[in-house]
Amino acid sequence: MVRRAHLAIVASGRAVYCDAGTVGVIGEGPTVCATASALSKLVDLILVFGGDGTMLRASREISGSRTPLLGVNLGALGFLTDVRCSDLLPSLERLWAGDFTVESRALIEATGETVEGPLRSIALNEFVISRRMVSRLIELEVSVDGQLLTRYRGDGLIVSSPTGTTAYSMAAGGAVVFPTAEVFALTPICPHTLSSRPVIINLSSSVAVKVIRNDPEAILSADGQNESALTGGDVVTIRRSRNSIRLAHLAESSFFETLRRKLNWSGSHLSPSTR
Repeated sequence: MVRRAHLAIVASGRAVYCDAGTVGVIGEGPTVCATASALSKLVDLILVFGGDGTMLRASREISGSRTPLLGVNLGALGFLTDVRCSDLLPSLERLWAGDFTVESRALIEATGETVEGPLRSIALNEFVISRRMVSRLIELEVSVDGQLLTRYRGDGLIVSSPTGTTAYSMAAGGAVVFPTAEVFALTPICPHTLSSRPVIINLSSSVAVKVIRNDPEAILSADGQNESALTGGDVVTIRRSRNSIRLAHLAESSFFETLRRKLNWSGSHLSPSTR
């Protein structure tokens, strides 16, 4: 699929650039950049082949760049990948004709002092504070803008961006939020108290999460890919990042249509005469 895209772009008279990890798939021809960040400074659009995990990694690597990403889905669900493999070539034609839109998505960042030293991490979907592989509850104290929200006891807590609400947060029972909404979603994972429920707060807020005890050992993960160890007393502060990313969408692309298709949502449709 990557080779087909390469041949189509070259045939259109456009230049092809790629990162060091992709040139082995294409072979000779493209201009090679050492990193995705370097690549983003030289091109007008970045095609990302893979699933949501690949898109998440690319988003973190080019954070703050104005160059849009377009995902080509080689995975399963793919909320962030707009183009199906079977539609790749006609989709490229539409891109060259200008039949697309570009949407800005907020990134979020986590900072703090941990047992491993100063922490600064960035994510597109979510940060998760959870226990390692031990069947014991973790206890977390959560404050929003300096005001105590609650203490959660359970398997952990998901602090999600609006883009990430269709990922781990949704699987844990959180609400689905429109991806450009200006909110955080705080979703407890298997809370020990039935009254613990997901909370939606303003994206301009600062969320401080304190690990109460050393046992069990806790970890912070960014988009399920980067992990940092936490210990009792560590405080991680999560807020909106100054940087964002831009996602390209074909003109008729709809978040609600994506929900219906990806999640197999269905329901009865009433005709006007039966309403």
